[in-house]
Amino acid sequence: MARLSIDDPSYLVGVPDEFQRLWTPHRMVYIQNNQQPGQDECPFCHAPKMSDEDALIVARGTFAYVILNLFPYNSGHLLVCPYRHVAMYDEATPEEVAEIGSLTQTAMRVITQVSHNDGFNIGINQGAVAGAGIAGHLHQHIVPRWAQDANFFPIIARTKALPQLLGDVRAAIAAAWPSHPDE
Repeated sequence: MARLSIDDPSYLVGVPDEFQRLWTPHRMVYIQNNQQPGQDECPFCHAPKMSDEDALIVARGTFAYVILNLFPYNSGHLLVCPYRHVAMYDEATPEEVAEIGSLTQTAMRVITQVSHNDGFNIGINQGAVAGAGIAGHLHQHIVPRWAQDANFFPIIARTKALPQLLGDVRAAIAAAWPSHPDE
C-alpha cells in the first residue's frame, strides 16, 4: 500500500480533482472577528442612520426595523432589531416586543411571497454564550428554509451556498413589503 505524503502535490488545493470549491472570503471578517463591539460601534445602532439600501434595511417601524443579515444562513435571512440598544428580550418595552412580533409576521408573509420557502427558523440568541454575534443589541433572526436546501456545505466546509446577492434580496423583499402593516 502506498503511503500518502503531504508533500505530494496531487493532494494540494488548486490541483484539479473531483471536488468543486465555493470560496467565500468575505466571511473571514465574521469568522475571525470574535469580539463583541461596544455600544458606540454597534452595527444595529449605526444602520438606521444610513440609507436603507446601504444598510440593507428592508422596512422601518416606530420601535424596530428589519434588516438583512450581512452573514446570512440562507438567502432572505432577516433580523428584526429594536432601535434602542438593549441586549435582552426582557429589557425590551411592551411596544418594542409588539412591533418586533408584528414585523416578524409581516417578514414571514413577504419572504414566503418572494421566495416560496417551505418553513422558517425564528429565534433570538441572547448573550455571547448563547451564540449572539452582536450580544449587546437584541435582534431576532428570521431564516427561510426550503425542503430541498439541506446540503453538506455547512457541516463539512462551514460554508453556505447563497444563490442571490444581498442587494438583490433586499430590493425584492423591500418591494414586496406592504405599506400598511395590516396588509
